[in-house]
Amino acid sequence: MEFTIDQIAQLLDGTVEGDGSQVINNLEKIQEGKPGSIGFLSNLKYEKHLYKTRCSAIIVSTDFVPQKSYRTTLVRVMDPYTAFSKLLESYSELTKPNPLGIEDPSFFDKSSAIGEGFYRGAFSYIGKNCVIGNNVKIYPQVYIGDNVTIGNNCVFHPGVKIYAHTKIGSYCEIHGGTIIGGDGFGFTPQPDGTYNNVPQLGNVILEDHISIGSNSTIDCATLGSTLIKKGTKIDNHVQIAHNVTIGENTVIAAQAGVAGSTIIGKNCVLAGKSSIVGHIEVADNTTIGGNTGVMKSIIEPGTTLFGFIGFDVKAFLKSYSIFKKLPLLQDKLRELEKKQ
Repeated sequence: MEFTIDQIAQLLDGTVEGDGSQVINNLEKIQEGKPGSIGFLSNLKYEKHLYKTRCSAIIVSTDFVPQKSYRTTLVRVMDPYTAFSKLLESYSELTKPNPLGIEDPSFFDKSSAIGEGFYRGAFSYIGKNCVIGNNVKIYPQVYIGDNVTIGNNCVFHPGVKIYAHTKIGSYCEIHGGTIIGGDGFGFTPQPDGTYNNVPQLGNVILEDHISIGSNSTIDCATLGSTLIKKGTKIDNHVQIAHNVTIGENTVIAAQAGVAGSTIIGKNCVLAGKSSIVGHIEVADNTTIGGNTGVMKSIIEPGTTLFGFIGFDVKAFLKSYSIFKKLPLLQDKLRELEKKQ
């Protein structure tokens, strides 16, 4: 696909400084760009690359002031990161494959129904009594169990497994290796030290506009539903346990884990490797830092936690300023002891 810089600026509601007639056919990092490509500068940490980049155009903020001479054309916008994301989205829509029809061998039970514009890849399996909407892409080796409901415009990448009774809304995308609706981790200890299995009879509900990365797992509920509300974005290698509720527009980064029956509010951020114990509540707009463990309910909306066992970020930073000086304080304490 090829567009002029002027056309790209129009798409992004930006203005051009330089030769807007140049043709762009690729998107690149500012430090790796080649002629015919466009990059962006949002974090000034990378400003040094602007003065030697080979990109034909760079997206910058409206108030950016270069400190040296440069050879590229600038596209000025309000927010370079958001603008470049919009450009990536547009480029993806124009270039992504749009497979249609049925590849053999594949299985589709005669009791199920699927809408128009579908794709079913080779070795995919769709069980009994499923209802699948329009424009759904089911790539090779996807398994969809019995009584599953799927809305419109969903994409299931290779190797996705959707267990029985799962309900999925529209505009959802699930990447390879992810499993939705597997058994929750339910076992009851016995007097002899063994464990009895607790049957998991519920399901998983994914609302609209949900994205789930590769090799993540969302367990079905013991009773009722594990619920992921609309707009939630889940990274690779994330574990969501049985009966959890995740609020709207929450983002969860890689290797995070949420234990059973926890309720997480809307617009929360769970950074990489964060963990939350079961049977607690997390208020709306909470941010949980990387490697942070949350051991009790967070009641106050807008809270930010950081630390191995999470506590208020201001208290943590104050404590950190002290304990990083402990070796020096220890030396001073020893000197004082010698003087006694």
